[in-house]
Amino acid sequence: MARTPAPPSARKSGPVTLGMVAEASGVSPSTVSRILNGTAVVSAEKKAAVDRAIAELGFVPNPIARGLAGGRTMSIGVITQFIDSPFFGVAMRGIEETLSEAHYSALFVSGHWDVEVEQRCIDTLMGRRVDGMIILNGRVGDTALRQLAKQVPTVVTGRSIKAPNVYAMDYDHREGARLATQHLIARGHRDIAHIGGDQSHSDARERLAGYQAALEAAGIPFRPALVECGNYLEEGGRQAAERLLASPQRFSALFAANDQMAMGAAVALHKAGLRVPQDVSLVGFDDLALAMHMTPPLTTVHQASLELGRLTAQALLEMLAGGKPTLKLPEPRLVERDSVAALARGASR
Repeated sequence: MARTPAPPSARKSGPVTLGMVAEASGVSPSTVSRILNGTAVVSAEKKAAVDRAIAELGFVPNPIARGLAGGRTMSIGVITQFIDSPFFGVAMRGIEETLSEAHYSALFVSGHWDVEVEQRCIDTLMGRRVDGMIILNGRVGDTALRQLAKQVPTVVTGRSIKAPNVYAMDYDHREGARLATQHLIARGHRDIAHIGGDQSHSDARERLAGYQAALEAAGIPFRPALVECGNYLEEGGRQAAERLLASPQRFSALFAANDQMAMGAAVALHKAGLRVPQDVSLVGFDDLALAMHMTPPLTTVHQASLELGRLTAQALLEMLAGGKPTLKLPEPRLVERDSVAALARGASR
């Protein structure tokens, strides 16, 4: 039974305790604790009363004490690939914002696209007694993920895996790449080069497959000589574009498997005296914030990195509360800007 909230005059001075929040909001201390831990099933009115009491009293939850009391540390381990990644950096912001709203803290570490490093990250985070784990496009194997999920709820992106206590979220990379390539074909391009990512990554393979699917649908033969692979970084894109330019192959358009490699390719084209889009049309993938500020602004496939972060965090919070997530990432969509030109029939670089 809910109790009558204590009037402000009855509240004690000094450090604000969980009991004081309970008294002020008219609920039990255990209910306050469960609301803070994200495990309470209570009415919106009770939750609002607790939130108001926390705000009015200036209560600051103690994660260590809450962990000892509820068996949780209120911390979530997050393994990304590079902390400074323009794409995953935005996703991490989405994770942090969503977890913070539920009074959880995120512990971020970099896996560097290396299985052994990722496993060390997992071991380190588990040593910190995290309550759950989010792995953004990692390379650690499915067997290791299943073992991890026996200890804590785990959300992974960039793969499809079905296992107890694991929730996988993936983007339709193939469809995104098909849209990008089809856009170039619709503008009259037939000699379309592709800078792919590391083919040991499933998303890179899927983007290459989407490129090939669009060519096949248009009756354009796939030419392996028009494909070079980079490392998803600007320098890798520049080097791949330089190899394409040095080859005898001719192309009027270039589709890069991410915006960072598209930016590197743009530098290579510029150094070769070629203009985008007058001489070579260029399309990227990801829709980074910088894409709209390139010269010219880059046409690209939108991949919602901020929403990726928010959805992974939300899915994990649902698992921690005993639920079964059904969240899905948005479908790919092409963002048209100024880096693609219509090609006169028969023209190529």
